[in-house]
Amino acid sequence: MVTDTSPVVSSVRSSLVYVGAAVLLVAVALAWYAPLFGDRFFKRVEKVGKGMARHKTLVLIGIATAAILVRVSLLGLVPVPVPEMHDEFSYLLAGDTFAHGRLSNPPHPMWVFLDTIHVNQQPTYMSKYPPAQGAVLALGQKLGHPWIGVLLSVAAMCAAVAWMLQGWLPPGWALLGGILVVLRLSTFNYWIDSYWGGAVAAVGGALVMGALPRLFHRPRPRYALLLGAGLAILANSRPVEGLLFSLPVAFVACAWLVKARVAWHSKLAKVILPLAVVLVAVGAFLGYYNWRGTGSPTLFPYVLYQRAHFESPPLLFLPPPAPRHFLNPQFTDYGEEQRAEYSDRRAHFLRTCWTRAADLSIFFCGPLLVAPILTLPWLARDRRMRLLGVQLLLSLLGLLVVSAYFVHYAAPLTATIFALAMQGMRHLRRWQYHGRRIGIGVTRAIVVTCIALVPGHIAKTMLDAHRGIARIAWSNPQMVARARIAQQLEAMPGEQLVIVRYAPAHDVHREWVYNSADVDHAKIVWAREIPGVDLQPLREYFHNRKVWTVDPDSTDVQLRAWAESPGAAQQEDRSPK
Repeated sequence: MVTDTSPVVSSVRSSLVYVGAAVLLVAVALAWYAPLFGDRFFKRVEKVGKGMARHKTLVLIGIATAAILVRVSLLGLVPVPVPEMHDEFSYLLAGDTFAHGRLSNPPHPMWVFLDTIHVNQQPTYMSKYPPAQGAVLALGQKLGHPWIGVLLSVAAMCAAVAWMLQGWLPPGWALLGGILVVLRLSTFNYWIDSYWGGAVAAVGGALVMGALPRLFHRPRPRYALLLGAGLAILANSRPVEGLLFSLPVAFVACAWLVKARVAWHSKLAKVILPLAVVLVAVGAFLGYYNWRGTGSPTLFPYVLYQRAHFESPPLLFLPPPAPRHFLNPQFTDYGEEQRAEYSDRRAHFLRTCWTRAADLSIFFCGPLLVAPILTLPWLARDRRMRLLGVQLLLSLLGLLVVSAYFVHYAAPLTATIFALAMQGMRHLRRWQYHGRRIGIGVTRAIVVTCIALVPGHIAKTMLDAHRGIARIAWSNPQMVARARIAQQLEAMPGEQLVIVRYAPAHDVHREWVYNSADVDHAKIVWAREIPGVDLQPLREYFHNRKVWTVDPDSTDVQLRAWAESPGAAQQEDRSPK
């Protein structure tokens, strides 16, 4: 059984988290007893930062560039990620589909053998997920590799969050927040080191919350268009979470339209019409996308997949559906695991809430969390932050009641969380105790700890590599073996068909059967062996391909030339050397 945050657990609950907490405690203790320690050095740095922060456009360019350069500089330690989870392969299918100029693909005649988790096979062959992350991966694929799209999306996220902070905070604090976003989210986490996404929805949330105060202060069509663009990204990346995120925004925007001392013809021309144009275009696109994928403008591919495969309801307070048996035994096993996890989360709801809140806090904030916790009474009375607080609470309530949960579900809140953290830092900096300026020392200690965590991660990664531990904390040897075999097959002449034979106790989260968008013209086709189902139609359909078998659950995962059964005498090991 996996937890809500399977690819995140090893990164946010590693020993480095506890080391970071210890370093923070020491730094805060030092700041308490010597709050002005290193004051001359810190004042110089802060003065330089304030000077740089006045050049807002250059700051955004610098933030995006830094995010790219920092991650690229770490490729020797943390290489381009290997896709491992169901979701990653599904998103990659979407990216490959879009890169081929299509929104979906025709169903394949042999789809029964190609069927896999998180992919629709009927009425069209496509990813079940909304299209935004797939579009980013398609861009990366066109530029040379899907991960380039991930890298660019993270850079855009860092810049978008910094832009949002510039609309809510003084320039110096916005610059500091942007730097911390780069350090926190462009290194050593699964948003940048996988294909799951997170950054795209974070860009949407940042655009919405960055455009809003600018629109209220100075109504301009460009801000309305940016607000609409943010909503469009949310609708195409995390539509349910985006809806909860947007409800307080809609309420405040409507109140402003009624109360603002701006002529209605100006509101109509500069705000309402530009926003309406974007929203209508987004609605039309989503309807067309659904129609091409499911045959109905109102039926989302995700919903179609849920109805056909999922064994747990979307919300914890809904009753589970009746158990189902699938022709594909891995689907049956996956469904049973879903039901067990759902029952456990529902039976231990308070523990589930605590785990999810803790994972979210550690992932986004880390040491920064100290600031909003210590200044919560001040933040609660801060009228300027009230909308962000309500937005955070409403979204968190939604995340607590969904059946499945991963940290990237909260991605729309990224800019909101950092804005609240930085405002907490501003309040904390002014804190004095018996005339001693304790707050300055504590805030500096928090920032230093955040910066120190990056070389700490580097040192730990180097040590793990020296010990022979996977370079990416959540890498799985079985999926690394799949990537190795795919590389072997790519180097061989001709086209290949790989029949995957799973053991009865196979881990359903290590799925090998994923294919590209154009199956018939792909170099490699992955198909599954299904107990009781004759493979002859599959072999006849792909008669021009070299046929291999592979057992992912064996101790030595190797390609073998085709044989009728795993124990057949004629099965000779002819794996490429």
